[in-house]
Amino acid sequence: MTKVPLVDLHLQHEILADDIEAAIKEVIASGAFIGTAANPFVKKFEHEFASFSQAEHCVGCANGTDAIELALRALEIGPGDEVIVPARTWVSTAESVVLVGATPVFVDSCPTDHTIDPDLIPPAITSRTKAIIPVHLYGQPARMDAICSIAKKHNLYVVEDCAQSHGATFKGKPIGTFGDAGTFSFFPGKNLGALGDAGCIITNNQSIATKTKRISDHGRSGKADHDLIGRNSRLDGIQASILSAKLKHLPEWNKTRQQIAANYISQLQDLPIDLPKIGEEASHVFHLFVIESDDRDTLRQSLSDKGIATGIHYPKPLPHLSVFDSSNEYPVASRQANRVLSLPIYPYMPDQIQQHVIESLKAAFTPSP
Repeated sequence: MTKVPLVDLHLQHEILADDIEAAIKEVIASGAFIGTAANPFVKKFEHEFASFSQAEHCVGCANGTDAIELALRALEIGPGDEVIVPARTWVSTAESVVLVGATPVFVDSCPTDHTIDPDLIPPAITSRTKAIIPVHLYGQPARMDAICSIAKKHNLYVVEDCAQSHGATFKGKPIGTFGDAGTFSFFPGKNLGALGDAGCIITNNQSIATKTKRISDHGRSGKADHDLIGRNSRLDGIQASILSAKLKHLPEWNKTRQQIAANYISQLQDLPIDLPKIGEEASHVFHLFVIESDDRDTLRQSLSDKGIATGIHYPKPLPHLSVFDSSNEYPVASRQANRVLSLPIYPYMPDQIQQHVIESLKAAFTPSP
């Protein structure tokens, strides 16, 4: 039986083995392991990723969750404040709000995709609302024109959660550059992934860049000077060097993901499933290829029987997790949570593997003779 993983990191790393090994050896030879402000490998990656993202500043940090928390702290959001977040995404988005002492206020998903519904944001705004965190979920850009317009009207900060959308654009502009800050995760399975945890914040605001850098390095402004209460959330030299080695391939990898997605959509459009809808004027980079089915669990088992791994991202709306325990209804997010199924998609995915997934999906809807 052909075994198909949801993501094949081994294949990617085999192809890039020489570049990655050379990058790691250079860091080891230099001894520049810790991500202080002077680390040349961290500085190099920050410069490269800022340029790639068309942002003025990039600040590396330990992971994508920390990136959101650091951005919120730099904006002085804390106890007594409210932050609007999507009802369905990875827990980090709302978790980071709680970690700074603020309260997440959940807003339902768009019916046509899986991002936050801008039409439902205004009713969620109160006198305590300080920011909106739109998530570019699965690689699909949120509707940043509408979201930024609402934020401007109500004098709110915007922190974009870009953990799944490296290289995506909306109306030709890179995501992460619409709001006050954009946060990224470089978890290994992301479109741009490290060989461990890593993350960053991008911004066009010098003050935000300076404060996030200081907070991530114990509030330090000099070798022995600390003008903020900070923490240890530094991007290390080895992960930065690996990310630099991989970054040059990211446009090609995103293009490949888009080609695989286009092939899926073309060949699966006659099946009784809902396929991803790409937003108007958006460039979707397909961190995940997510379909929806009324009989999701049966379909998943059918694919598993053919050796095909799938995922469910995410099985519960965040407000219905016990840690948040909201009794409010989020009908669109709830419906999506019960229907979503992620199919295999990754750079260097062989054509025959794609076709095996497609034919297995078709077979699942073909009546037995």
